[in-house]
Amino acid sequence: MSTVQGRLRIAVQKSGRLADRSLDLIRDAGLKWVKGHNDLLYRVENYPIDLLRVRDDDIPTFVADGVCDLGIVGENVLEEGRNGGPNASIVMPLGFGRCTLKLATPPSLAYDGPASLEGLRIATSYPKILRRFLDERGVQADIVVMRGAVEVAPRLKLAAAICDLVSTGATLEANGLGAKDTVLESQAVLIQSPTAPEPGLQPLLDSIIERMAGVVSSQGAKYVMLNAPRAALDQITAILPGAGSPTVMPLSGRDDAVAVHAVCQEAVFWETLEKLKAAGASAILVLPIEKMM
Repeated sequence: MSTVQGRLRIAVQKSGRLADRSLDLIRDAGLKWVKGHNDLLYRVENYPIDLLRVRDDDIPTFVADGVCDLGIVGENVLEEGRNGGPNASIVMPLGFGRCTLKLATPPSLAYDGPASLEGLRIATSYPKILRRFLDERGVQADIVVMRGAVEVAPRLKLAAAICDLVSTGATLEANGLGAKDTVLESQAVLIQSPTAPEPGLQPLLDSIIERMAGVVSSQGAKYVMLNAPRAALDQITAILPGAGSPTVMPLSGRDDAVAVHAVCQEAVFWETLEKLKAAGASAILVLPIEKMM
């Protein structure tokens, strides 16, 4: 169980690209946190929960060892930190902090797939993930571990290629490198400890997970309301993006038309509204969704 009796603990990144979005998610799940005596511990006012703000590569260990019950961390950090002991499990992807771990090479290296790296040196901050990728493809290569500025390794003749996180590709381009094969697609994930909390805290833990799932589900989702001719109902339903089965209700005083309400999980663009109107829809409203469960 958690190391603090009577309280749950959630580990989040203290600083970095996931820090603010993690706190936003926790706030949107209804947790009102305040800073403690130091910047490492935030206390939740309305529930027996503490937020531990730590280094991102410490989060998987804290959660796996039961120091924290939940954690928010990038998949790349989680996968690199896995070992032979008990590991934290992924509860759900969170939809933010997306990036890609890619192989990248200079123009001087003729690259035709991972086999092109046979016998060469590859610089990376993710040696475990890279080694697994190479082993699965039968490629024997030396891995040079670097903790920063990986992209300069080919220019300094430390390695022939690199394996690094890519968001826009601007850093690679600035260093004369081109992105090649994808080693790992990553985003922020919610992870859970293999150690159960105190029995009295389990309902709260389940509730927090369900709330976070509701927040994630509502991100980018829209609530669409419109009137539609009965004859065009199937066509209009097919146009609604990611709507599933909409709610269809009769319109007062009209037998030839219905009201349609739908939660659209995909983006609703102006082109979508134009297609709906062309199919006969009218009085189209698109509303944001704050929470969904």
